[in-house]
Amino acid sequence: MVIENFTPVAALLGGALIGIAATLLLLLNGRLAGVSGIAGRLLLSLRPGDVAWRVMFLLGLVVGAGAYGLVASPAIRIDASLPVVVLGGLLVGFGTQLGSGCTSGHGVCGIARLSPRSIIATLVFMICGGVTVFLVRHIIGG
Repeated sequence: MVIENFTPVAALLGGALIGIAATLLLLLNGRLAGVSGIAGRLLLSLRPGDVAWRVMFLLGLVVGAGAYGLVASPAIRIDASLPVVVLGGLLVGFGTQLGSGCTSGHGVCGIARLSPRSIIATLVFMICGGVTVFLVRHIIGG
């Protein structure tokens, strides 16, 4: 296995920013930074002011990624067809419902809170991801 284009400084900075954002959202808003829950409940929120912070959080994700793209000019290449990308997105959405959260909610916030449920969920995410990569690269031949 060869790791190409590994940028430890960018990875460390990105991880620190995710941790800071999750901590600030919890301290200032009393909410966990589970992106699937934030997005999923965006239109279902009935409490006043609940929509605004969700929109700002999601907008921050898009703006932050866009700003990084402008500064770092990463080479992004997607080798999958549009139907495969759409199917992948739908499977991720299904998985977040099945697992009662996503990698950001369980992996970042849940583990930081020492939640046994989140620790187990994150282990399952990681194992399934590893098995999927192995199957696609070595068995199916992707």
